[in-house]
Amino acid sequence: MQTMVQTSPAVLILLGPPGAGKGTQARMLEEEFGLIQLSTGDLLRAAVAAGTPAGKAAKAVMEAGQLVSDDIVLAILKDRMAQADVKAGVTLDGFPRTDGQASALDALLAEAGQKVTAAISLEVDDEAMVARVSGRYTCAKCGEGYHDEFKQPAVAGVCDKCGGTEFKRRADDNAETARERLKAYHAQTAPLIAHYAKAGVLQTIDAMGSIDQIAAGLGQIVARVSAT
Repeated sequence: MQTMVQTSPAVLILLGPPGAGKGTQARMLEEEFGLIQLSTGDLLRAAVAAGTPAGKAAKAVMEAGQLVSDDIVLAILKDRMAQADVKAGVTLDGFPRTDGQASALDALLAEAGQKVTAAISLEVDDEAMVARVSGRYTCAKCGEGYHDEFKQPAVAGVCDKCGGTEFKRRADDNAETARERLKAYHAQTAPLIAHYAKAGVLQTIDAMGSIDQIAAGLGQIVARVSAT
C-alpha cells in the first residue's frame, strides 16, 4: 500500500455513468491507498442494520416506500467519516449525484475543516457504455462480475472465484435502459462537473481502457493531489 502525504483525510469523488467502473476502481483505491470506499447504498444498509439514529430515520422512510432524503444520507455519511478507519481518507462512490448534494457535502466537510481533495470524472463513450452495461452478469453465489464480451469465466458456466454454476443479470441491464440511465446521468452530472471545475478540484481520466490502465491513471492522480 502506498503512503499518502496528506495533512487531513483525503476526500475523493468518483464521477461516472453506470458501468464506468466506479465501484471497481474505488475498491482498488482502498487497497492501494487505504481510502475507504463509501457507497451510499452500502452506508444506508449498514446504518439501518446498526440501528443508529440516522439509520432508524432511513429505515422508517424506506419502509414507507419513499426516497431517503439528502439530509439523512449526509447524516449517515458524517457518522461514517468520523470513524477511526478513515484516517487516510475516503472515496465517495455514487454521491453526490446533484449540484445540491455537492453543495451540502461541501458544507458538511467545511464543518470538519475538510474539503474535497479531487473529483475525478471517468470519461466514457456512451455507446461503448451501452454495450458494457447490457452484457453484464454476476455469479448468483458470490456476486463476482462477468461480461458477455469483456470478461467470461475461464471455464464456461463456472465462476472463477467460488466455483458456482448459477449466474444472474439485472433486469435493467439492457441497451434501452442503459441509454436512458446515461441521459439521466449527463443531465444530473453536467452541473457537478461545473461545480468541481469552479472549485479547482476537477480531474478527468479516460475510462475506456482496461481496468488496470484506469487504476494506474487514478493512482497517479491520487498521488499528485495528495502531495499538494
